[in-house]
Amino acid sequence: QVQLVESGGGLVQAGGSLRLSCVASEDIFNNDNMAWFRQAPGKEREFVGRLDRVSNIAFYADSLKKRFIISRNKAENTVNLQLNDLQPEDTAVYYCAAGFGRSALQSDYAYWGQGTQVTVSS
Repeated sequence: QVQLVESGGGLVQAGGSLRLSCVASEDIFNNDNMAWFRQAPGKEREFVGRLDRVSNIAFYADSLKKRFIISRNKAENTVNLQLNDLQPEDTAVYYCAAGFGRSALQSDYAYWGQGTQVTVSS
């Protein structure tokens, strides 16, 4: 049973923007906290940001909080990740995750999407 599905990745020039979306099953969207991670080629997967389900407050990796924005759409069971002023170093597979955790730790998230590729050209 597919529970998290990401979309919105693609190829963009440096300085451009993309919006990624993650559609969650209703149970997950209503009960879990949602987060975004990314994995660049040859690197470990890293935390991008998370959205607290109760407070609707987003928390970000320090290096990304000025350019990335997480939001949610309750009507569509969707959590979005707006990527602004993209740079080549942002090239990665971006993953949506869900779980009861409220941290940047991957182990806090039980459900993962398949990932969507973001490629930024210089």
